[in-house]
Amino acid sequence: MDIRSRNNVTVTGPAEGPVVVLAHGFGCDQNMWRLAVPALEKRYRVVLFDYVGSGGSDLSAFTQERYSSLEGYAQDVVEVCDELDLEGAVFVGHSVSAMVGVLAARMAPRRIGALVMVAPSPCYIDDDGYRGGFTADDIDELLTSLESNYLGWSSAMAPVIMGNPGRPELGQELTNSFCATDPDIAAVFARTTFLSDSREDLKSVTVPTLVLECSQDVIAPREVGAYVHAAIPSSRLVTLDAIGHCPQLSAPETTNKAVLDFLESLR
Repeated sequence: MDIRSRNNVTVTGPAEGPVVVLAHGFGCDQNMWRLAVPALEKRYRVVLFDYVGSGGSDLSAFTQERYSSLEGYAQDVVEVCDELDLEGAVFVGHSVSAMVGVLAARMAPRRIGALVMVAPSPCYIDDDGYRGGFTADDIDELLTSLESNYLGWSSAMAPVIMGNPGRPELGQELTNSFCATDPDIAAVFARTTFLSDSREDLKSVTVPTLVLECSQDVIAPREVGAYVHAAIPSSRLVTLDAIGHCPQLSAPETTNKAVLDFLESLR
């Protein structure tokens, strides 16, 4: 299978030099990074892609068996990195992709040399001594609503996830992105995302890691950022002056600066 077509791979920036791989979250595609690419591609080779089932990927390659676990999405990452023969790339993962990056780095340590985790959450459900932001009943209700009326769920939830009610165009963009996703595929990705528990996987991270949290985020509250930072000894935590779960869109300058500062520290 042609991996570049399967995952709608795009490469921009200098042909040589450090590589940054940008990975989108649930219900999105590589277009979510459009405000980051111009800042990054001046000095870095930038790789964008869509997970199978998202954006411009080959939907015929989607199987429920593979993509019912985060390992299936991590395999996409590894195969893209293999196809491009990347070594020591910096993987920038938004939301659930932050945990996908953790798994991919463990699967292919030669390919990924550093992680940037944007609004990560290793577990969305509250547990003893851990606040994920949701109860098990919350997640069950969310998934039931999504599966029964995906378009209605998207219209209601996307603005909440995005935050920034004073900028409704941001919520509308996320709504449009959600609605462009096949509902059956979205249901699988949603269950994989919101029922995942990657807390133990954080212990495997040994590469330099930047954890970016937002000052207000209903999906990944500040306690989650603190947890991820504490679980990864090599990490640094930066709290962005940003509201919502998608700071690369709502606060691109602040987000880009934090990422670029980290990238420069690796050079």
